[in-house]
Amino acid sequence: MPTELIAIETSEAEVSSPCPRLDLPAPDVADAAAVAALVSDRTRAGILAILRDGPHCVCEMAAALDIKQNNLSNHLARLREAGLVRTSRHTTDARWIYYERDEDAIAAAAEALSQVL
Repeated sequence: MPTELIAIETSEAEVSSPCPRLDLPAPDVADAAAVAALVSDRTRAGILAILRDGPHCVCEMAAALDIKQNNLSNHLARLREAGLVRTSRHTTDARWIYYERDEDAIAAAAEALSQVL
């Protein structure tokens, strides 16, 4: 079976290779990477999902996530340091500490991720 060659005319501009953009600035993704590292952990993601419905104490979240309270507290500390959750004491019994999401910080974190994604 014979094959035919088709001649295609190209201009000189099409033949030359593209010029790479070596002056392209590196994007600032530090905030997005930090947020992604925090929520990539299944327990911390679960905590944030539970707190979406309102404040909860450690014992409630530990039971829901089926982990020990001290392990949950370590994850809460990381989220607190990042500013994504905050604490408040029960109004009548100050022994109880409740955790809740900081919705402004959550919105900022979501925005940082959306800038990358």
